[in-house]
Amino acid sequence: MKDKVVVIYSGGMDSFTVLHRALREGYEVYPLSFNYGQRHSRELDAAQSVCDANGLTLKLVDIRAINTLLAGSSLTDDIDIPEGHYAADNMKSTVVPNRNMILLSLAIGYAVSIGARQVMYGAHSGDHTIYPDCRPEFVEKMNDVSQIANFEPVDIVSPYLQGNKIDILADGLRMGLDYSQTWTCYNGREKACGKCGSCQERLEAFELNGVKDPLEYE
Repeated sequence: MKDKVVVIYSGGMDSFTVLHRALREGYEVYPLSFNYGQRHSRELDAAQSVCDANGLTLKLVDIRAINTLLAGSSLTDDIDIPEGHYAADNMKSTVVPNRNMILLSLAIGYAVSIGARQVMYGAHSGDHTIYPDCRPEFVEKMNDVSQIANFEPVDIVSPYLQGNKIDILADGLRMGLDYSQTWTCYNGREKACGKCGSCQERLEAFELNGVKDPLEYE
């Protein structure tokens, strides 16, 4: 029997790569997505399409009610999406308070309920500056708690934690992945904006890998 793994799958290029890496490594993959009140559903639509194409059942959980407790993020509130690179201080407005701890906690519970021993998510070093819950120390401590939170220990695995988006894309290209099946832009318009931090980091990754991004940009 294949080992089961829960993959937190947003529909973006990082989690898309993690999902396919888990499939390549022979896991029985249980993709898990969350509607936490994002500004748009483009990533979630992409996630559903990829899962359908790969014969996977996507579990999409509606947790929009948490936004009655959380405030101040441009990803969920009526705040302008900042432009510029992730390293810029203004990108801190894209932080959703405690998001990954919330999502990982739910994913761990799901893993226990289906007998999975691992939860994977796509944190990487490019997120370390702005997002505290993508840093190695957070993953380490969250993993420690996950070992004792239930009678069944669950490992938190971030395959690209020490790499960056350039490395993630390079690995995906080696696997022959089609990144037109992903959505990264913080804006949900017909074409990607090319100006938000998420777009800029994505475009940089493609440029440094010597490949043209298959998405259309404004």
